[in-house]
Amino acid sequence: MNIYLLLFLTFLEIGAVSFGGGYGMIALVREKVLTNGWLTDGEFLDFIAVSESTPGPIAINMATFIGSTQGGFFGAVLATFGVVLPSFLIILLLLVVLSKLLETAGCKAVLKGVRPAVIALIVGTGLTMFLSVLLSIKTVSDTLTPDFRGICLFALIAVLVPLIKKLTKKKPSGILIILFAAAVGMLLYYPW
Repeated sequence: MNIYLLLFLTFLEIGAVSFGGGYGMIALVREKVLTNGWLTDGEFLDFIAVSESTPGPIAINMATFIGSTQGGFFGAVLATFGVVLPSFLIILLLLVVLSKLLETAGCKAVLKGVRPAVIALIVGTGLTMFLSVLLSIKTVSDTLTPDFRGICLFALIAVLVPLIKKLTKKKPSGILIILFAAAVGMLLYYPW
């Protein structure tokens, strides 16, 4: 199959069946990317970190990046268009035709039923990333190989964020946390 068509159809499927925004899509994007051999597991995890620190929704950043690595500029455009198209059409349809449907008990019940599934996808993806990045466990048979520098950085951020929140009485800026983590990561991982 033509790579452009494959990119468009893959990300169209991801955009059509994923609920919960970009974080809810990560598990499906990971499965599709690894199945098609577009990125390795390590490259995918690295890209999630990069897409977290770049402006824009994570799903669009992932579609654009993967599309560009596989099909250049047109691959990026088609993958991005594919992931955005279902949401755009659904929102347009809801806005024009079904705005009153959201007030019905049945629709509210469906949305309440989908919410736990989205949370489970996000938690599962976070746990998978935690095990893979910090403990080097990708399969059940892998041996535990802790990345002590990564664990220290994780612990530092986990302690620092609530501390800053308590001292300043407001949530610290996500951008500043990312920049701080990047600086500490350079100190810990750069081969001086």
